[in-house]
Amino acid sequence: MRRVAQLARRLAPRLAALWRALRSASGDDAYERYCSHLAARHPGEPVMTRRAFFADAQRRKWSGINRCC
Repeated sequence: MRRVAQLARRLAPRLAALWRALRSASGDDAYERYCSHLAARHPGEPVMTRRAFFADAQRRKWSGINRCC
């Protein structure tokens, strides 16, 4: 049982880093990145809600011409 606990302690940080990388690559952490950017670069500005942020992202993604030719 001790070995399992030691292995879990050693793997936990690596798994957490892998999870963060997957979330970043897939864009799942976009709202968290938006909030941290806003706090660092634009303090005092109102923060969009999560729902409003994703609605805005969908509007930006699907409005306009989205094809190559």
